Amino acid sequence: MKSFAVAIHGGAGVISSSIAEDRRREYLESLRAVLSCARELLEAGGSALDVVTEAVRLLEDDSKFNAGLGAVFNVEGGHELEAAIMEGASGKSGAVAGLRMVKNPIVLARMVMERSAHCFMMGEGAEGLAEEFGLERVENRYFDTPHRLEQLRLFLAKRNADCGVIDRGVIEDAGGGGGGGGEGGGTVGCVALDWDGHLAAATSTGGMTGKRVGRIGDSPIIGAGTFAKDGVCAVSATGRGEAFIQHGVAHEVAALVRYSGLSIEEAADEVVHRQLEVGDGGLIAVGCSGEITMPFNSTGMFRGAADSDGLFEVGIWAE
Repeated sequence: MKSFAVAIHGGAGVISSSIAEDRRREYLESLRAVLSCARELLEAGGSALDVVTEAVRLLEDDSKFNAGLGAVFNVEGGHELEAAIMEGASGKSGAVAGLRMVKNPIVLARMVMERSAHCFMMGEGAEGLAEEFGLERVENRYFDTPHRLEQLRLFLAKRNADCGVIDRGVIEDAGGGGGGGGEGGGTVGCVALDWDGHLAAATSTGGMTGKRVGRIGDSPIIGAGTFAKDGVCAVSATGRGEAFIQHGVAHEVAALVRYSGLSIEEAADEVVHRQLEVGDGGLIAVGCSGEITMPFNSTGMFRGAADSDGLFEVGIWAE
């Protein structure tokens, strides 16, 4: 068994291989920086829960990804953020959705788990908790970035050209976050196994470009986009949220490991490559012995993995 293991993702979808070399380098540098931080925390004895919280918080602060700063726009030109976190030891979880003014949704999700009597809070109620807990709050325009605004413009232009019909190809999670020509990371997440054998998972997103106001994806739904259970695995998903909700992807992977005796790699491949449709996305998962798998059925997935045996890798497309 490995002493620790960690994986991160920054979205899966139609990620164009024609991304400029300097931009590609920037994505990989961001992934390396966050992965290095997560590995250092684990090496120092940090808990899996603290590691996934910090990794996702850092990704939320990176405007290249679709979570926190740099979140995509909904159809009315605003941002609605969502996140979830789960620890494998107790099975406790916290989730938030419909946030408009919380700088780091993953921090609020953890506080919902640890400091409230509830598991899932949304909208004004979640914003009220953030104020009560003293979390940093921002104006909704804080999340704006020029490339996300351009993606919304392209989305609206295509919708109008199609007489209001939105097809699945327009609303992918990454690779433009909805018609942006392959520019822009997607949903972010982290899974980790610590020295004590505890697992944790965390996921955060701005959703899909041009989504209806009030739409909620898989990221904050325990068992769909996020799941962790000690002795089994931790999973964080990224892609077309509706598909991940319908298939209960994160829990399905865990159930296949727990009840069917599949390895974490076998279970993840079964779900991603046989149950989901091509282009739906991917996931990252770590098993209870430190095995890491990061399958995807889209053109690419921003991802990275590290463990106590010296593994340290980041990637975008299939290698």
